[in-house]
Amino acid sequence: MSEEKQSTEEAKQPKTEKKHEKKRPPARAKQASPNPDLEERVVAVNRVAKVVKGGRRFSFSALMIVGDKKGNVGYGLGKAKEVPEAIRKATQKAQKRMIHIPIEKGTIPHTIIGRHDAGKVLFKPAADGCGVKSAGACRSILELAGIKNVLTKSLRGNNPHNIVKATFNALKSLRSVEQIAKVRNIEAKNVRLK
Repeated sequence: MSEEKQSTEEAKQPKTEKKHEKKRPPARAKQASPNPDLEERVVAVNRVAKVVKGGRRFSFSALMIVGDKKGNVGYGLGKAKEVPEAIRKATQKAQKRMIHIPIEKGTIPHTIIGRHDAGKVLFKPAADGCGVKSAGACRSILELAGIKNVLTKSLRGNNPHNIVKATFNALKSLRSVEQIAKVRNIEAKNVRLK
């Protein structure tokens, strides 16, 4: 009698599993980035802990840089319970926040200082063949933007979040000769940059 019950239970189990499978929505495939020529770089991954009654709850934040090496670059911060999910969220935000940078002869058009909170970064145009003289988060941003020659100096702060934001602050403020000439209503050849 007990053997008959077991056999009927085993026969029922696959049917119940099939019912559950039908109810579940199909698993989403990993979405490929909308622009395949974009490059991604992880700048910082930070683990944070929230102390609750039962102990600590850990989560991760990731700071990502995305660029196409043609003057377009963006950054994003993603937070999640696991590192890959945080990186995916940060990459999506970075793609939405991309900015265009004017590049002249492989370098920036003029000297500029970027500031954000405690971060302060100086950028200077460099001669051809000089390379990207920079470190850390700032270097990743400049390389993914497509800048080949530039001199940088971090004047204050070493927090990667502030350095990234200060760098983007400076890059947003860059103006090409054509943009300046258009604002002043003069020809581009009459504009002299110091």
